[in-house]
Amino acid sequence: MHGGRGDRTARARLRVRVLVALGCGALAIASLTAQQADRPRAFIDGTEPGWRTLGGADFAGVNGDRDTWAWADDGTLHSTGKPIGVLRSQRIYVNFELMVEWRHLESGGNSGAFVWVPKAALTGLKPGVLPEWGVEIQMLDHGFAEQFEKRTGKKGDWFTTNGDVFAVGKSVLKPFAPTSPNGSRSFPRRNLSKGVKEWNHYYVRAIDGEIRLWVNGEEVSGGSGAQPRSGYLCMEAEGSPVEFRNIRVRELP
Repeated sequence: MHGGRGDRTARARLRVRVLVALGCGALAIASLTAQQADRPRAFIDGTEPGWRTLGGADFAGVNGDRDTWAWADDGTLHSTGKPIGVLRSQRIYVNFELMVEWRHLESGGNSGAFVWVPKAALTGLKPGVLPEWGVEIQMLDHGFAEQFEKRTGKKGDWFTTNGDVFAVGKSVLKPFAPTSPNGSRSFPRRNLSKGVKEWNHYYVRAIDGEIRLWVNGEEVSGGSGAQPRSGYLCMEAEGSPVEFRNIRVRELP
């Protein structure tokens, strides 16, 4: 037998010190969390000066069928998703903010919004084809990842379902980190998208070739150095029914 009463007393005192330190650490973390929760946060809801709500008169068909896109009386835009293609804005945008709510109506739905799409990318675009220019702000339902794995037998490590941002075709963009394995997509820093039939809120800020995406209130992805950095705004049909509402734009200097 080694040690004695003195050793046991020392060990007891050490345990008390450790417990006190852990308790103080927990209190500090709780205090910091409370301070962060109380900290004021910027809030934009599209009702501030300069915002304009977009409706049917603000868009033009490109390569869809007559029933591919339909506007409801309440301003909701519905797409059958077929044929694959886009609906473009009437106007060309350079620096702007965009707000849009979207939801997929079927599990695994695929859609998105394109910005800075040049006129040449849409001229003569055939049904079933997407533009070869622009920056896509992707809107994928979570079921897409599961369906991709079942279909291919592989994990879909090159995409996420929480707000990827990436250049399409001939366009250029330097994605913000974290990125996809090949570096072409900006992956979201947090997974905040909601599931099928639930409304998601996107806020996009596009200034001087830099684009940033907020998903359901928090900035998650983006990129800089876009070329071109002027063009149409396009809504995407990509095979499954999807709805958009409260599409708002505010142009910036």
